[in-house]
Amino acid sequence: MSQIDAGWGAGPSGRYEELAARFRPVFAEIRAGAVARDAERRRPHAELGWLKEAGFTTLRVPAEAGGIGASLPELFNLLIELSAADSNVTNALRAHFGFTEDVLTAASPEWRTRWIARLAAGDTVGSGVSETGPAKVGQFDTVLRHRGGERVLDGRKFYTTGSLFADWIHLSAQDEDGAPVVAAVPTRAPGVTIEDDWDGFGQALTASGTARFEGVVLAPELIKPEAARFPYAMAFFQLVHLATLTGIGRAAAEDAARLVAARTRVYSHGNAGRTADDPQVQAVVGRVRGNAYAAGAIVLKAAESVQRAFEAAQAQGRDAAEPAAALADIEVNQAVTVVTNLVLEATTVLFDALGASAVKAEHGLDRHWRNARTLTSHNPRIYRERSVGAFALNGTRPPREYRVGTA
Repeated sequence: MSQIDAGWGAGPSGRYEELAARFRPVFAEIRAGAVARDAERRRPHAELGWLKEAGFTTLRVPAEAGGIGASLPELFNLLIELSAADSNVTNALRAHFGFTEDVLTAASPEWRTRWIARLAAGDTVGSGVSETGPAKVGQFDTVLRHRGGERVLDGRKFYTTGSLFADWIHLSAQDEDGAPVVAAVPTRAPGVTIEDDWDGFGQALTASGTARFEGVVLAPELIKPEAARFPYAMAFFQLVHLATLTGIGRAAAEDAARLVAARTRVYSHGNAGRTADDPQVQAVVGRVRGNAYAAGAIVLKAAESVQRAFEAAQAQGRDAAEPAAALADIEVNQAVTVVTNLVLEATTVLFDALGASAVKAEHGLDRHWRNARTLTSHNPRIYRERSVGAFALNGTRPPREYRVGTA
C-alpha cells in the first residue's frame, strides 16, 4: 500500500513510492518481531542485516558510486517508515547516516573517496562521541597519543549507539595537546571492547552503552584530516530523532486502530454495540492518528531546510554553507517541542480507546511511550525553544555544536 493510500500523504518526491517499495517488505518483517524483541531484549542483529542486504545503509551514497543517491527528505521519510516498524533499529543507524553526511561533505578528497567506497560496499558505522566521565564541556577524556612512532587511542565512551552492530566507530577525541581529533575505529581492532550496558527503560535494543579503547593503534588513514563535522550536523542528528518519533506515532496510531477494530467487548455505558462504532472511541483513534500525521508533515518540511544546507555545502563549500546550516538548525529546533508533544500525547491517549486488556505485555503498547520519552530526553528541548526565541528576538544563530560535560 502506498503512503498516500494509507492516509499519510504523498512522499517528498515523485519517485518516493518506487524508492520505498524496495524496503517496505523488510520494514514489514522488522515490525512483525518488534514486540517480541522488546519483551525479550533481543538485539536486532538480523534486522539490521536485512536492511544492509537491501541497500538501505547506502541510501545517501551517490548512485554513480554504487549507492542509491536518495535526497535528505527521502531519507527522513524512509526513517519514519522504518521507525513505525521498530524505532530501535532507526536509532541504531543514526550515527551511520550522520557519518555518511560527514563523508559527503569532507574537505579531503582522499578521505571522501575512500569512505564513499567503503560505505557503498556496505560498511556500517556506530557512534563514539559522548562521554560520562569528568571531562569538561568541549573536551574529552579519550585521547589519541603519539607512542613509539604510532598513534594510540585510550579512553571510554558512552551512548555508543549502534556500535555493537557496526564495522566502525565514528570517534571524537583529542590529542595530547588538547586539539580535537576525529577518527574511524574498527570495532574489532585489538583493544576495543563494546558493552551493551545501556539500561534505559526505552530504546533498549540500540546497544547505547560503553565502548572502551585500551592501547588501540590507529593507522594514519583512519584519522580524519580535519576534525570539523558537516555544517548541518546539529540539525541532521536532531531531525533523525524527530523522524523516529514520528514513526513511533504512526505505529501507535496503527496499533490503536487495529486493536479497536478487533475488540468485541463493550462497556454498558458506551455509545454503540461495537467498539469500532463508538464515536468517542473513534475520536480518540482519530486524535492519535492526527498527531502522527502532523508530526510527519513537520519533519518533512524541516528536512527541506537540511537538504538546502547540504546543497549549499556541495556547491559552495562547508564555510559558505554556514548560513543555510544555521537556518536549518532554527527550523528543526522550532519543530522539536511540537513534534515531541504530539507524539508523547499520542502514545499516552491511545489507551483511552481500549480497555484494561490493552496494558497486557503481549501487545507491547507501552514501548511506544517508553521509546518516545527516551528519545525526547536527548538534547533537552527546553534549550531548543530558547535558541529559537533568541533568533526571533535578536537574530542570534543557534550554537553550532552541542556538548555535555562538567562545567
